Amino acid sequence: MLRARDAMDRAYDEPLDIAALARIAYVSEAHFIRTFRATFGETPHRYLQRRRVERAMYLLLHTRRDVTDICYAVGFSSLGTFSRTFRQIVGEPPSEYRRRRAPLAAPVPGCFTKAWTRPSSFG
Repeated sequence: MLRARDAMDRAYDEPLDIAALARIAYVSEAHFIRTFRATFGETPHRYLQRRRVERAMYLLLHTRRDVTDICYAVGFSSLGTFSRTFRQIVGEPPSEYRRRRAPLAAPVPGCFTKAWTRPSSFG
């Protein structure tokens, strides 16, 4: 399971399917989905979506790229799906997220920032 999760973390911007991830974990597709959810608390698809949204959050705050470019850069194939998923995970649309948050002026340790801003699937 860790190998598959690491593959998702490395290649979040590429199209990944359950069959390929199950092969990485050396299990069947059905067993992979059940075991991944039991181990990490969310389905592989949801984990991959959350990982892509985390990267999009960073790009929205630290680059001047438009939302459409960021959508495709993080691996979504549809702007509508990206916006809907972003809103479900973060609680606001990407453009509103960018507008309401300015990059931090004072340096904060990266581990603190990452832990504080990481979206959660648990509410």
